[in-house]
Amino acid sequence: MSTYKEVDLFGNESIRFVDRQNKKRDLFTEYDEFVGKFEAKKTTDDCYTPDDVYQLVLSYIGKKCDISGKTIIRPFYPGGDYEAIDYSGNCVVIDNPPFSIISSIAKFYINKGVPFFLFAPHLTLFSSDIDCTHVVVGGDIVYENGATVKTSFLTNMLGDIKILGDSELFEEMKKLNKSKAKPLPKYKYPDSVITVSAISCIVEKGISIEIKKGHTKHWRGLDAQKPHGKAIFGSGFLVSEKAAAEKAAAEKAAAEKAAADKAAAGGGGVIEWQLSRKELDVIKSLG
Repeated sequence: MSTYKEVDLFGNESIRFVDRQNKKRDLFTEYDEFVGKFEAKKTTDDCYTPDDVYQLVLSYIGKKCDISGKTIIRPFYPGGDYEAIDYSGNCVVIDNPPFSIISSIAKFYINKGVPFFLFAPHLTLFSSDIDCTHVVVGGDIVYENGATVKTSFLTNMLGDIKILGDSELFEEMKKLNKSKAKPLPKYKYPDSVITVSAISCIVEKGISIEIKKGHTKHWRGLDAQKPHGKAIFGSGFLVSEKAAAEKAAAEKAAAEKAAADKAAAGGGGVIEWQLSRKELDVIKSLG
């Protein structure tokens, strides 16, 4: 017995059951499923879509396509079997499928004539030449399993459009993420406090620094931090005025060296790829 979700335009969900008798099960299959329940997963195939993100996408689809009167089906969740579902009614699939098999899922719906709008991996959106619209967004979505994934979409509901770069949806997703983000405080320590990250910033820019033992005292946290329940992350050192001046000089030298290195490199070169004669001929044949 398989199940899947149906969702109406008001967000009301119902569970439907499908009997998949031809799917063989044995002791090993059931054991694997049992063990799998206890595995900690954090992959793009285990991303549960936050409701506010789903509602945003649903609203976007409503503006772009006529889905009034259609039953919205969400078949992709643990234990779901999208191939076993009866799609004969007036339905549309709007869901976040396993990214590892998204090409075969999209082709399945295209062959069945089922309208769909699927969440898709942004960086590999063009990896398969699927006969549908590639909606390029690249919005960061923090899924409910904690994974942050740049996400775009695939759909067969936009006619002969092959590629749609949608800045409106990108901005909406960006605003949604920003509204949920909690700004982290930035800490600035006096020159007489040395942390490992401060030394790393100097070293990474090509400057070395030495501080003698007699000029340091190991310190876990400043008195000013205690009322806030804070401490020096990873602990640090209080250093003498002489050592503090040496650190400040090293930081200045590191900044100057970084600026000089960037100028000498010209800010990084750009490699411009050229089209071959074959590719130019293909371009001339299009349109």
